[in-house]
Amino acid sequence: MSVPGPHPSHDSTAAGPRVVIVGAGIVGCALADELTARGWTRVTVLDRGPLYTTGGSSSHAPGLVFQTNPSRTMTAFAAYTVRKYGGLSLDGRPCHRPVGGLEVATTPERLAELHRRAGLAAASGVRGEVVGPEECARLWPLLDPGAVLGGFHTPGDGLADAVRAAEAQARRAAARGAVFRGRCAVTGLTRAGGRVTGVTTDRGEVPAEVVVSAAGFWGPELGRLAGVSVPLLPLAHQYATTTRLPGLGGAGGPRPILRHQDADLYVREHGDRLGIGSYAHRPMPVDLATLAYPDPDSEPGGAMPSVLPFTEDDFAPAWADAVALLPALAGAKAEEGINGIFSFTPDGLPLLGEAPELPGFWLAEAVWVTHSAGAARAVAESLVDGRSSVDLHACDPSRFEAAQRAPRYVAERAARNFVEVYDIAHPLQPIERPRPLRVSPWHRRQEELGAFFLEAGGWERPHWFEANAPLAEGLDLPERDAWSARYWSPAAAAEARATRTGVALYDMTPLRRLELTGPGALDFLDRMTTNRLDRPPGTVTYTLLLDPGGGGRSDLTVARLAGDRFQVGANGPQDEAWLRAHLPADGSVALRDATAGGCCVGVWGPLARELVAPLADGDFSHQGFGYFKARETFLGEVPVTALRVSYVGELGWELYTSADLGLRLWDLLWEAGRPLGAVAAGRSAFTSLRLEKGYRAAGTDMTTEHDPFEAGLGFAVRMDKGDFVGRAALLERAGREPARRLATLTADDGASLLMGGEPVYAGGAGEAVGYVTSASYGYTIGATVAYAWLPAGPAAPGTPVRVRYFDREVAATVAADVLVDPEMARLRR
Repeated sequence: MSVPGPHPSHDSTAAGPRVVIVGAGIVGCALADELTARGWTRVTVLDRGPLYTTGGSSSHAPGLVFQTNPSRTMTAFAAYTVRKYGGLSLDGRPCHRPVGGLEVATTPERLAELHRRAGLAAASGVRGEVVGPEECARLWPLLDPGAVLGGFHTPGDGLADAVRAAEAQARRAAARGAVFRGRCAVTGLTRAGGRVTGVTTDRGEVPAEVVVSAAGFWGPELGRLAGVSVPLLPLAHQYATTTRLPGLGGAGGPRPILRHQDADLYVREHGDRLGIGSYAHRPMPVDLATLAYPDPDSEPGGAMPSVLPFTEDDFAPAWADAVALLPALAGAKAEEGINGIFSFTPDGLPLLGEAPELPGFWLAEAVWVTHSAGAARAVAESLVDGRSSVDLHACDPSRFEAAQRAPRYVAERAARNFVEVYDIAHPLQPIERPRPLRVSPWHRRQEELGAFFLEAGGWERPHWFEANAPLAEGLDLPERDAWSARYWSPAAAAEARATRTGVALYDMTPLRRLELTGPGALDFLDRMTTNRLDRPPGTVTYTLLLDPGGGGRSDLTVARLAGDRFQVGANGPQDEAWLRAHLPADGSVALRDATAGGCCVGVWGPLARELVAPLADGDFSHQGFGYFKARETFLGEVPVTALRVSYVGELGWELYTSADLGLRLWDLLWEAGRPLGAVAAGRSAFTSLRLEKGYRAAGTDMTTEHDPFEAGLGFAVRMDKGDFVGRAALLERAGREPARRLATLTADDGASLLMGGEPVYAGGAGEAVGYVTSASYGYTIGATVAYAWLPAGPAAPGTPVRVRYFDREVAATVAADVLVDPEMARLRR
């Protein structure tokens, strides 16, 4: 069996395995620098263009490095990029200028968003401040203060010269032994034993144990040569430079990066001129087949395939918006412009990690300059150490479902991400198209009940049902602001109450289900996860997937259905890819994704047994069918796999059957539930209930940056069971008190609402000490519940804290981890 850990090199020399990086833009050069700094010095970097103005996106990038992002991972990448490039120089000249950043608001909605962004920045340790119009004008004298309502100033942001930064890092890597070869086109990849062994080029073959695609928008072409899906779309983006402007280039400069996101614009200085970039134009997808590099013997600095002719008509509205913000532009014009090509993925995030289709082939794609050094460090750490110090769950190349890799899906979603790049995005905001894509067998029944659907992994997931809105009448609910009221309905409160007092049906079909069979299945799962799985058939076990450093990759529910047959409830395609990548080579374990062929309904609430037992073939009493047990049986005419588990903290079962029988199962349960007042319930109620119960969401509340004991999941770790992935790292920390913990907070006033991502303050500290991961109103306890990562001291129950929500503070208190039924009596009745 392949053992997770530092990447298997097939060559254990001190210099590390042979690595070929395809692409000598800023990402490829940064990766070579990061790898060689860690001792992997047998690195070759290839590019079909001239070094270091290779003709890719780095060659024309405007160089903005801004740190604040809704994603903590992307913020961490940018923060590292600022730190690294801030100390980088080439021939005595710096590669980065810390000019700062200024985002301005021209609408009340944008100003509120800037306050939210300030909170996100504070939660990640990025310094910033929301300022008024006068301060905006002081920072940017050309700006009309009457045109803005305020701005968000981040003094640590800046401008990087991408080509110079690439060369500076390449020189450092070369001094350690790396080789850089320009004008060398990759024409194919070689393989042996099911993994990559090198690349072929127009100048010969280059052997390698690891090949990394850092080819930018050429990534899909290299992926095609490797037989690997690279779901990104090259799109042209407009950038223009103005004629000379009085007042620029002298005293008072350089000015911060200026972003006018209400108009999809950004502005930076070029001496006595301005550069203006626009995302306001129509999406301009690029067919790679129409692009070509110049003659390989031509001199550098000529035509570049990443630069397309400027289309003035597309830029005209952007120019008008720029003049409205900066009146001094009225006497100038856009003198030079390009349509420069960048990479966009279906979800707007990079592709970082090993491709699941081909061991040894790694991706470092769809990375912009602002995140380049941080992303390169993460890939280097993953290769050398077997894990990144920054959570890469959302950047994993295996995160997309098969339907999300379809060329038409990639094209539509990537183009939409271009349009929405500066939009105000709500945390729950779903994609609009293409939908519906994946639906459960009872989708039609849900529509009849007025389901409001959100989307995840292509699945339509009911968030609430309007049929339940009348049940919310008379409930005492807090008044919601416009932000927290979006994607919410009082029906969710009624559904949560029905689950606590009666019984509700939850569509759990999107939960990924894996089948592992074979004589080696038990040993494999026991080695890969933290809990003890050698239990009798008919047992369900909650367990964790860790990385080699003891960080939490995911959590699993493993049902042992027979001696050599297991059903595994996982969180997404990343879990399947991780398990599949480490299957024993002897074929003793077979793994199958059973999600698409089946369906699952959660029947939960104190009346769940009264609903299910009369339909069941067999004893569904507590004595006959205990908690965390599994059984293959029948409900009416429908064969089901029943698991007595609950993620809402109430009695009940997950009931699985095949997709063809799904509608029959739903109708049986619905009719039997009518006399009991059963309701259909959605994810909004589900989230509230699981927070009250202390249940963690993998990838949100716990990531690879946290270990199970910090996250309150130590009960799922059996250190005495033998070796498992991550155990050695946990042993190194044994006996030490965790320096931080995932704490449960409740709002003191019982009414203030939170959404997640907010910074948390304790005592008189002026800087955030932690951040919120998940939050929802707790309908059972009558107060907002939030999980937050805090230092161990402030994480103690009873500690008063403050949470910044937009431009105000919410007083909260650290509470017990479990707010409802800590004795587990409801689950075991």
